[in-house]
Amino acid sequence: MSRIEHLFISPGHNFFGHHGGPAGEHAIVAVEEVECVSGRGLRGDRFLDYKPDYKGQITFFAMEVFEALRGTVGRPDTPPSAVRRNVLTWGLELNTLIGREFAVQGVRFLGVEECKPCYWMDQAVAPGAEEWLRGRGGLRAKILSDGWLRRQSGPGT
Repeated sequence: MSRIEHLFISPGHNFFGHHGGPAGEHAIVAVEEVECVSGRGLRGDRFLDYKPDYKGQITFFAMEVFEALRGTVGRPDTPPSAVRRNVLTWGLELNTLIGREFAVQGVRFLGVEECKPCYWMDQAVAPGAEEWLRGRGGLRAKILSDGWLRRQSGPGT
């Protein structure tokens, strides 16, 4: 059974749109719950109303991939917030959701594409992170229904 391990929002962009310049300094905020707004994004997040029909209204990342990444790059203390994805899950095969509608906690989504890692991952996580994450960078999705996602703990909850 799948579960939501972490939820994050950020009021501003640290890497997106910063090519050729320094990273931003906006905090990424861990939250216990977040409101999904159909067709718009997450309430309080930098991508809310970014542009009409935006393909990355919400991003997902697999904790299994994150744990393997930390081990591979030798950074076991890297916090999950470093990957700057909104929803970190256990038990979801994210790449299988590309092009499909799916639901998490009663909220409907459309998986659009891999959330491809960029060169900033080498700064945010560790050198080599971008290359290692190719093909497993998470999922960009559109929000199809209003609702709330809540962080869960423990297996099978």
